Amino acid sequence: MFKLITTGYFYADGGAMFGAIPKVTWRRSYPVNERNLCVLAMHAGIIKTNDGHIVVVDPGIGQDRLKDTPAIYYQFHDTTDICAALRQTGIIPEDVTDVIFTHLHFDHCGAAVRKNANNVLEPVFPNAVHWVSRAQYECERKPHPLEKESFLPGNTEILEKAGLLRLIEATTEPFDSLRIQLYDGHTLGQIAAFVKIYKPPSDSPHLSCTVDTPFFKQACTSGSEQAATSRNTAPNDEELTVIFPGDIIPLASHIVPERISAYDLYPTLSYNGKVEILEKAASNGAVLVYYHDTYTPCSTIKKVGSSYKISKKNGF
Repeated sequence: MFKLITTGYFYADGGAMFGAIPKVTWRRSYPVNERNLCVLAMHAGIIKTNDGHIVVVDPGIGQDRLKDTPAIYYQFHDTTDICAALRQTGIIPEDVTDVIFTHLHFDHCGAAVRKNANNVLEPVFPNAVHWVSRAQYECERKPHPLEKESFLPGNTEILEKAGLLRLIEATTEPFDSLRIQLYDGHTLGQIAAFVKIYKPPSDSPHLSCTVDTPFFKQACTSGSEQAATSRNTAPNDEELTVIFPGDIIPLASHIVPERISAYDLYPTLSYNGKVEILEKAASNGAVLVYYHDTYTPCSTIKKVGSSYKISKKNGF
């Protein structure tokens, strides 16, 4: 099972999202309003892996943490309680075995902690290993002035105190269906997660998307929900890789390698890491998840000459 839960939306400047690229070259690829603001989403990934793990990738900002972020500037809206959304798929927070933070910026990890009845912050997923790179952990501990406002105070300390934080220093495969690879660029030690799921048969619509207007809430699901929860079998023995590149490729528009966000601290490294991921996705038919894309949350891609193009959008 593979699902994307849209945990909320916010605004970011279009120029910042595309960096040094002139607006005339990107304006048709992603909408902006009269103030040149893009509507960005936060798509949390939910996967039941082939080997029995329940994985959450980038749970979002969290409704309890909005006041701890520059929420007024970004105008966060239509935020969702990820626990309630999980329960609708038959998963409770205690079931989650692994949480992957592609990085520790507030819009990706804030929802991993919340306030309890005593108004004290505690882990949302009490039985899950929370994966993050040591380099990113150190960036949060001693942030550069250019990145300081991107981190939430207290998140990793709470998880570390609970014994739930796992720091990685190099590419690792915690279990057969998960590969975690590190890329510098947007920030230091950003994770790209490569997750294997069973590929649905070609004659069955096991991958689908729904759109909930007006904010284009989208969810992608792999496999029959009933089959995933009541049987330990797969609709097909053939595997499919889902790639969560985080902010290395935040929008579908960013499959153009030269489109590097101004938020990226190390743009030349971003370019190199992006091309490496795009090559892998194009060569093996992997699904790319665009965490911030309101309109195209995921797709497969193909290589045409030296360029990369969307192959199949949202459903596969």
